[in-house]
Amino acid sequence: MDLPQPDPDTPHLADVIPSVFSAMGVAGFDGRIPLREDVAGACVLLIDGLGAELLDAHADEAPVMAGLRGRTLQVGFPATTVAGLAALGTGCRSGEHGLVGYSFRLPDVGVLNALRWRMHPWGEDLRDAAPPEQVQPIPTTFERATEAGAAVSVISGAEFAGSGMTRAALRGGRYIGVHAMGDLSAQVRAAVAAGGFCYAYHSELDMMGHLYGPGSPAWRIHLQLVDRLVESIVEGLPPGGLLAVVADHGMVAVGTDDVDIDSAKPLTDGVTDIGGEPRARHIYVTPGADDDVLATWRETLADRAWVVSRDEAVAAGWFGGRVSDSTRRRIGDVVAAARGSTALLRRAAEPLESSLIGHHGSLSSAEQDVPLLLAYG
Repeated sequence: MDLPQPDPDTPHLADVIPSVFSAMGVAGFDGRIPLREDVAGACVLLIDGLGAELLDAHADEAPVMAGLRGRTLQVGFPATTVAGLAALGTGCRSGEHGLVGYSFRLPDVGVLNALRWRMHPWGEDLRDAAPPEQVQPIPTTFERATEAGAAVSVISGAEFAGSGMTRAALRGGRYIGVHAMGDLSAQVRAAVAAGGFCYAYHSELDMMGHLYGPGSPAWRIHLQLVDRLVESIVEGLPPGGLLAVVADHGMVAVGTDDVDIDSAKPLTDGVTDIGGEPRARHIYVTPGADDDVLATWRETLADRAWVVSRDEAVAAGWFGGRVSDSTRRRIGDVVAAARGSTALLRRAAEPLESSLIGHHGSLSSAEQDVPLLLAYG
């Protein structure tokens, strides 16, 4: 089977923040992405769901961002918010930071919904039973920069302060909770003007894509609003200021060739748990059933998904060049990455997720490629 593999020459989302800190002269950071070296204050703004192909296809709706369009980055597997935020926050691929999906199995705990930090699909809060700082123990780039003397802030939704994902991937900076685009822009401008570094996050373009489909009228209108957000930050950049806009993944529309795992009994035989999301599934099996489950999933899904063993996924570099022992135990015994417009749904266990039009997580360029947009004051 010919498996897709990451391009070693394409910079990764994990390279962005270390490169910005390097450009700011913060000790202990190296930059793989070339930037100006006289940066006095900087912001990395993540627009959730802004895939490179989507931006290029709708450049007329976002003239400011299109004008800043630079090189393309890859986000790695799975192409999802949990792994993307952790890559940005730690400077590592998913094989190292270990947040390998929207949901995944933690040994001795169960299947964790990492975005909500509770049992998946429904269950109790796990911040005490599975402390985020232990699930993801690598020091974040924010912690390292703060220790080196940099002023670091995290500007994101007020509702995410103290969340499991924030503690796991974004800890170390001063958290500034915001409520809308206006105060996000104002806080970013203040942080950069003061000569500090900030990471900022906007989530709603991704929501429009999930609900109405990427490229839908609602999505395109919101893209225009995001373009104005970026313009407002660029207008306020001081001399020496830097704005780097990135995304955590792209998105595809599904619905033409979907599979409902919960109603396909052959796909559940020998399976103890299922994690991931509709475009990237972790399948955990009963001891000794690995080969049978792998063969059944391959036969059932045929050309609708790449279906591989854990070892094959690791060997193909899906989780990066280094995969820790603890991460390996979280990856499914079998891994399924959807192809084309297929979604691997669970309509009984995941009714909300299964109702969405837009999805991401897999290895297509539409999901993997994100733009890097750079503006200097």
